[in-house]
Parts: sequence; C-alpha cells; structure tokens
Amino acid sequence: MPAGTVIATHGLAKHYGDVRAVDGIDLDVRRGEIYGFLGRNGSGKTTTIRMLLGLIRPSSGDVTMLGTRMRPGEQKVLAHVGSLVETATAYPNLIVRENLDIQRRLTGAPRGAVAEAMTLLRLDEYADRRAGRLSLGNKQRLALARALLHRPDVLVLDEPANALDPAGIVEVRGLLRRLADERGVTVFMSSHILAEVAHLADRIGIVHAGKLSSKSSATTSCEPGLVPSWRSSCRMPTERSRCWPSAWGSSTLSARRRAACACSMVWIAPRRSLGLSSAAVSISCASASSRRISRRTSCG
Repeated sequence: MPAGTVIATHGLAKHYGDVRAVDGIDLDVRRGEIYGFLGRNGSGKTTTIRMLLGLIRPSSGDVTMLGTRMRPGEQKVLAHVGSLVETATAYPNLIVRENLDIQRRLTGAPRGAVAEAMTLLRLDEYADRRAGRLSLGNKQRLALARALLHRPDVLVLDEPANALDPAGIVEVRGLLRRLADERGVTVFMSSHILAEVAHLADRIGIVHAGKLSSKSSATTSCEPGLVPSWRSSCRMPTERSRCWPSAWGSSTLSARRRAACACSMVWIAPRRSLGLSSAAVSISCASASSRRISRRTSCG
C-alpha cells in the first residue's frame, strides 16, 4: 500500500448468486482527503462501504484500512473509524444525550465528547428529546454526531446529506471540510447527488453496475471557453473555487469573470460512465449580469 494511503482495495467484489453487486473495485484513498464515491441508486456504493467496514465478507479481493487488512469483526481498526451506513439509527426511547453517552462509553471517548458532538451538529436544543421524536433531518444529525464522537481518523459516510435541509447540508459540508483540513481526517463519502460531491470532494470515483468506471481529481478552470467535462478528466467545480454560483453576484467579479464562471456549470457526462439511456442533464447558466437561465441538454 503506497505511503499516505488510508483506504485501499484490490479487486474488491461481492456476488449474490448471479448478481455482481460489486465487481472488481480498486480504491486508493489518501490521508486527509475527501473522496467522493458517486453513483446512481443500486450501483454498489453501500455494498462497497459494508465491505470497507468489515460488515460483510467480500466474494473476492481485499480491503486494507489504516495499514490493516479488514475482516468481519475487526475491532482494532474500527476504534479509529467513524461510520454512517445507509440509514440513521438510534435508540428511540432514549434522549439524544443518552444515545450519545452510550456511544461514548462504547468507544472510550472522554466525557466532554458528548457536549462537543452536540455542538458540532447543532443538537444542543434537542439534547433532552427522545430520539424517536426527532425529525428525519435531526436523526441524521444524531447519527453523524455518533460517528464523530470519538474523534476518528477516518470517516466512512453513506449518503451523509440524506434528509438534511439545505442549511443542514451546508453546515455538514463545512464541518467535513474543516475536519479534513484542520484535523487531517480522511473522509470517504458516497452519494448519488452530483452537486453534493462537486461541492466537497477532493477526488471522485464514479461507480456504475458495481464497477469503478472513472477516477479523477475535482478541479476546475475559470478560463473562458474551458468547460469541465467528464469525457476525459471528470473535472468538477468545487465550493472553494471562484467559479461556484455564490460568486456570480459578487461585486468583486467582473462581468467577464461571471460569464466565465457560468460556463463551469455545464456538465458533460458520457452514458458509459453513468449508465444513462438518454443522458439528459439539467444545467444552469448565468449571463454577465448574473441572470440565471435553466435549460436541459443532452450529453453523449
């Protein structure tokens, strides 16, 4: 495993009878980066995550995390990993604080970790509410708080934005970015939402029908006429780029710059990568005056 690699897989596969849920995936996730695992529903994202965490045994191939080969029941490595898999779960009859305190005792985290996690996920006002009475979005926040409670070195998150409102998505996005940049936490996150991955990921892997069809860095360019495309390098705008829509209305940007940034919102995705039959993709463009125009285009 190369130096700096935190998660690595080689030929990872999972078969259920004749169904190849995951078919020979090779991953290389580096320390301190956010890796976006992008794919449509049913493409094999959750099955891959379950194998990464040792929850199910691969049909073939292997997983190495933090230098240790993962097997079902591996506890030593999981002490340094926080995870959220598929559905946010909690003890419904216990209040939020009690749910987190149970997780604290299981992971050996210090007593102050509960208050810290509630503050990070803005759960303080719900601390004494039963988990079963939380909204779906706050249940997701609670699940994320449990994953972060023991200050893990690695976060493995399956659709972390599920059920969150737009403000919550922005908050969680900022939190994950800070964890990666300030604490060196490695984040492996799956999603079927293109914009979510584009905002956050340092590198992206596109999975379709159980196979990793494309891997690339999430970069962009503001030069006029250069439109990010998945045809070759899977380049995507990120929140840290000056090309993101929040910059369109900025008085510090020239009209030419706003027009150039608008171009970066055109997405071109090949059918073979995303498994789309018609490959119709919604895009948004902006004129030099920042007036937004929505239209649809076909990609091939």
